[in-house]
Amino acid sequence: MSRKLEVVSARSGVWGALLDEAEATARQEPALASMLNGVILRHDGLASALSFQLARKIGEEGVSALTAREFCAEAYQAAPSIVKAAEADLQAVIERDPAARGYLPAFLFYKGFLSLQVHRVAHWLWGQGRQMMAMHLQSRTSELFQVDIHPAARMGSGIFVDHATGVVIGETAVVEDDVSMLHAVTLGGTGAQRGDRHPKIGKGVLLGAGAKVLGNIRVGDYAKIASGSVVLKEVPPHCTAAGVPARIVNCPTCEEPAKTMDHTMPEILDFVI
Repeated sequence: MSRKLEVVSARSGVWGALLDEAEATARQEPALASMLNGVILRHDGLASALSFQLARKIGEEGVSALTAREFCAEAYQAAPSIVKAAEADLQAVIERDPAARGYLPAFLFYKGFLSLQVHRVAHWLWGQGRQMMAMHLQSRTSELFQVDIHPAARMGSGIFVDHATGVVIGETAVVEDDVSMLHAVTLGGTGAQRGDRHPKIGKGVLLGAGAKVLGNIRVGDYAKIASGSVVLKEVPPHCTAAGVPARIVNCPTCEEPAKTMDHTMPEILDFVI
């Protein structure tokens, strides 16, 4: 079962809880009150606050924060599903990260969450034919958060990117809903070939720290890839793959590895010295 943090709120939903946390923090830490007011409290919803938060992170001399906020807001208005995905991503942090202390730290500071939200806007821009702006956002995300996701990559909702540093996801990769991954994960190609060349990660998959999945292969739903593994072949659903190169070490694995965040491999522990 996934761990749920109970956030007591007089308001409903993720946005209501975020407002409550921001108000409480502003009272407890007056030095942060101005920032919290600008980023969260003066906004009328998650879309407005998120566009402001992303813009203040990615804005720079070449593309101002004001311009960045305008195209974030444009994306959210045209595709409300992006905001719904952000809500699911925040909920994933609360459910799966034992260090989480509420929605507010994730919204303000977690670079896995923030980089994923910038990617969602970049992906929308890519689909609108604005490829150079999308690539600019990819570059800024890589500089700021050490996360490099190609704007064309397709990312589902309820994704948890823990720690995030060193994550690389290629152009034709697909990551379905409810996936969890840790730092230094690579979803890459195997050479200089063009076309569809990157992995397809199924629903509810857990990708351990440093896992490398290479080539146009599928990791089946609810599979688990052990930390440090190099996966070059298909992984069946509900199976655990481990090693360099990876091999199947257990089928079936736990029911929802991405939600339980269980990185152990009890099926082979008896052989570890």
